[in-house]
Amino acid sequence: MSYRMILLGAPGAGKGTQAKMLIKKYNIPQISTGDILRAEIKKRTILGKKAKSVMDKGGLVPDYLIIDMVKSRLSKKDCVNGFILDGFPRTIPQAEALDKLLIDLGIKLDAVLNILVTKEVILERMSGRWMCKCGATYHIKNNPPKQEGKCDICSANLYQRDDDKEETVLNRLKVYKQQTEPLVDYYKKQGLVEDIDGELPIPEILKSICDVLEK
Repeated sequence: MSYRMILLGAPGAGKGTQAKMLIKKYNIPQISTGDILRAEIKKRTILGKKAKSVMDKGGLVPDYLIIDMVKSRLSKKDCVNGFILDGFPRTIPQAEALDKLLIDLGIKLDAVLNILVTKEVILERMSGRWMCKCGATYHIKNNPPKQEGKCDICSANLYQRDDDKEETVLNRLKVYKQQTEPLVDYYKKQGLVEDIDGELPIPEILKSICDVLEK
């Protein structure tokens, strides 16, 4: 079976966790525009050079370049049996451009999986995360260190990433609501959206997704 899907959900909804498991289960690639961008720049392709020149000036990579990169990625052999689009599209114009691209490539989406998690749960998940320079990660509720503020492994002081600070999380959620949440209605009109309860235990979320794909 081949599955072609888009993962939607607010920051902290658990898209990355589910994508990793879906990759293994169905042997399909996860396509992230951030990863594509880094790869194109590293390989110094024409698209990569164009994107780098924009980024070096502090600009945002324009949609047409992102779409060209996605087209190139979807044309690779490992996408024949399906793929997971994660973090793209982010806006209605990107979704419209993706629709045209998929028509050109003769590809039909199977589902748009919308992982639902309340703002309160996301705040608890993300603002409770603490890191150590040795790579260990903790959560003040789900996986607290034995000594507050200290790493169990190397005893160094723990720190919080800027991305996980409450003010930043709230801002990211606001941007998601304004720019990306409208995609839910956009794809509902195409009959593609399947809501997934993202507050279930991780294995149950995966089962919900697989049930949707395999029904």
